[in-house]
Amino acid sequence: MPVKKKALAAKPAIAKNAAKKKDEEILIPDKLYFRIGEVSRLCRLPAYVLRFWETEFPQLHPVKSSTGQRMYRRRDVEMVVKIKELLYRQGFTIPGARQHLRDEVKAHKAQSPLPFPKQSSADLKRLRAGLQEILEIVSPQR
Repeated sequence: MPVKKKALAAKPAIAKNAAKKKDEEILIPDKLYFRIGEVSRLCRLPAYVLRFWETEFPQLHPVKSSTGQRMYRRRDVEMVVKIKELLYRQGFTIPGARQHLRDEVKAHKAQSPLPFPKQSSADLKRLRAGLQEILEIVSPQR
């Protein structure tokens, strides 16, 4: 009998973990702009935290409407989700998360060059001569 009690006790824990994972998923609606209250509800963060993060993370910069309201774009909301992940789940400090995001941008900018095939100078001379012939055919005669 004790075995059954353990199995029954484990089921609520599994269900609780599944519910917790479901809560962690943030589904961003397909909209152009979000007000700070909407972002606050989506990300389950107080609005003052979002305003504070704007001062700490240069990547997070919502535009302001003509009435002065913060209007977050989809990429801003995605950045909030990423910052929340770094700070709350991965345990980064604010300076550490800021540096991590900077390094991520640098990694994307440092792309490898395109793999153009190496051509010999003879091939390039032949190609140039062919282009010169075409240019003579197409250009008006004087």
